[in-house]
Amino acid sequence: MTLNHRRRARTVAVALAAGALALAGCSSGGGSDPKESKEPKMESQDITLGTTADSTGPAKDLPGAKKGGTVTVLQRDAFEHLDPGQIYVSDELIMQTLYNRTLTNYRIDDKTGKVKLVGDLATDTGKSSDGGRTWTYTLKDGLKFEDGSPITSKDVRHAIERLYAPFETNGPTYLQQWLSGDGQKYRKALPDGPYKGKHLPKTVLDTPDDKTVIFHFDQPRAEVPFAVAMPNIGAVPPEKDTKEKYDKAPLASGPYKIRNFKPGKGIQFVKNTHWDPKTDSIRHQYADTFDVSFGHQWVDSTRRLQAAKGGDRNGMTFTNPVDPSQISAVLKNKEAMARSLTETQPYVDVVSINTDRVKDKKVREAIAWAFPSGQYLQQFGGPKAGEIGGGLVGPTLKGYDASFDPFQKRKYPGGNAKKARQLLKEAGKDGYELVYGYGNGDAHQDASLVVERALERAGFKVQKKEIDQTTYYTQIGKVDNKYDLYRSSWGADWPSASTVVPPLYDGKNVYNDSANYSHLDVPWINKDIARVEKLSDLNKATTEWIKLSEKIFTDEVPAVPTFYNRLFTLWGPGLGGVKYHAVYGAVDPTAVFVK
Repeated sequence: MTLNHRRRARTVAVALAAGALALAGCSSGGGSDPKESKEPKMESQDITLGTTADSTGPAKDLPGAKKGGTVTVLQRDAFEHLDPGQIYVSDELIMQTLYNRTLTNYRIDDKTGKVKLVGDLATDTGKSSDGGRTWTYTLKDGLKFEDGSPITSKDVRHAIERLYAPFETNGPTYLQQWLSGDGQKYRKALPDGPYKGKHLPKTVLDTPDDKTVIFHFDQPRAEVPFAVAMPNIGAVPPEKDTKEKYDKAPLASGPYKIRNFKPGKGIQFVKNTHWDPKTDSIRHQYADTFDVSFGHQWVDSTRRLQAAKGGDRNGMTFTNPVDPSQISAVLKNKEAMARSLTETQPYVDVVSINTDRVKDKKVREAIAWAFPSGQYLQQFGGPKAGEIGGGLVGPTLKGYDASFDPFQKRKYPGGNAKKARQLLKEAGKDGYELVYGYGNGDAHQDASLVVERALERAGFKVQKKEIDQTTYYTQIGKVDNKYDLYRSSWGADWPSASTVVPPLYDGKNVYNDSANYSHLDVPWINKDIARVEKLSDLNKATTEWIKLSEKIFTDEVPAVPTFYNRLFTLWGPGLGGVKYHAVYGAVDPTAVFVK
């Protein structure tokens, strides 16, 4: 139920080194007793680093899987971007797995749902040297684009270097920043991208032959294998790069290619005959076509997938949840529940506090005490849509402390108005006026009334301002925006709080369209982030990131966590191979087949 933004869910309902990072969230759908309405248990699930053998295709066939047929996909939001360099939204992240391959990627076990990071374009998850400052990747044999041309290291280099160009503004920036500088400084290293014949120096990015890609960093970077799994670290042939136009017609490297993209209406993915399953341990090519149509509100997709008539028998959705108004009916429908899943997602919904405008910490604390997180969650579907949040880091990350809840959101789901009033009085700010910005979708409008009433009970005056849902994040992403409070959502890019704390709370990320919506720029936080980023022991770093997130919350109160997202969704009885992608928080299409 969230809105479109980078590495954010559009919907509501994510020890390395020699070990693994942990991701929580286990399925509770598929044949459960609807009367019990069980929710996901927060059990640890390791994401391990795979071997060369794990990275070698083909992917193991599913029992009973068949080839052929069309899978219909019902989506509410239209895909804005197809260029992998511009993709950073949950439905686009999962969609691109059909046609885009990256240096590494996530292999989801078809039976257990366990996740393993493996080589995708690369033969493995990378080899480090020089104390973790250098990472080397070797490309697999037999890799081809949809036009039959071979994929080489120069195509990978070009895919990375084009991310420095001015028009590439929406994708993740981890690798670019690690190679060339924090914030937006990295763009100075290659301000025109590779389009005027310039390249990053070999001391930064080297491709000594057609099969080898070498990254050189100025400090140890233990999480590189995860960073190069992001959709923008793939391959783009220089001679086929149409720059901005590439966003409408990228060249496929995966089992499917794009056909009939009609912006705002729909898109089809058809078989890429030059994809070789022997090179791919992650994906299958069972269905002939994925036919995706846009504009399906949750009411519509839920009704159609529950009834499953006609073409909807072979229907699914990547990210549309069961509509809140129909949850009760679906829970009572045993046949529908047998083809459902409920999973905890890596997304944390918060209400960000604009610290440029709300400067008094006691006022921010009063907001946190007053906010009605439980009642707010009810507007989006209650327990099937999420779990009340106690902190800024969610349960899908290793080190998550379920007992951490300093503002007692679980004890006071409607907010603690008495405590909030006391803080406002101590601050001398009785009747403090807050400008609350909210999206104009139905659920958010309903939620705004709940928020308004709770804050007014606590002694605030509330001025509500509706924001067009299609430009919501653009509006709240302005550093000089005129709102005090606004909802935002962020998902870990991989199962580490290193992909949550720095993007959201580092002062270097205060700029337009940044994820630091609180505009937090506090010297001790910036210094501590820099310290933890240098830790090469990821188990230690994991602990430090969690501790830092908790200290930021209690010492600065830059946001109020509202809930940890869940996805409760359905698919048609004519499909097999449906599974959940725990890192992207969406339904994984890579093994789906028509029965």
